Amino acid sequence: MISLFFTFMKIGLFTFGGGYAMLPLIQRETVENKKWISDEDILDIVAIAESTPGPIAINAATFVGYRVGGFLGALAATVGIVLPSFVIITAISFALVKFQDVRWIRFAFNGIRAGVLALIVKALWMMYKQSPKGIIAYLIMLGAFLVTAFLPVNVVFVILTCAAVGIARALIVSRRDKG
Repeated sequence: MISLFFTFMKIGLFTFGGGYAMLPLIQRETVENKKWISDEDILDIVAIAESTPGPIAINAATFVGYRVGGFLGALAATVGIVLPSFVIITAISFALVKFQDVRWIRFAFNGIRAGVLALIVKALWMMYKQSPKGIIAYLIMLGAFLVTAFLPVNVVFVILTCAAVGIARALIVSRRDKG
């Protein structure tokens, strides 16, 4: 377990560029250097890691760890790959808190916020263009907005309710079209 932890910690610490950049290092360390799994195993693990929710490198580390050491192996590999980023981001956040009153840092964050808002609005516009239009869709959208904006409701319940309304509408329409 210790070897799993330190192997994945090294990968997490020295890899930049995101999860896909980590995959060759995961393959080299786990297949070639440690011989924990085979090349065929790593291909299967990457395919599974790509198809499951979450960052691909973390998913791959979890699956490799599980293959090598069961639940504790999965835990060791996952913590190992996540820990370096967690520590670095935590340190940066403390540094930012210390310098948050510096004028140019405030201006930089205002610019970042504006950029993020623009990206969110763009994503919203793209989703709107691809969504079906109609009175029911607009009512679902309005209801979801009002509930999430003005009530302390967990968004998971809003999403599930919207899905249920969409399914109910589809069932009603299909029955009406058949009859």
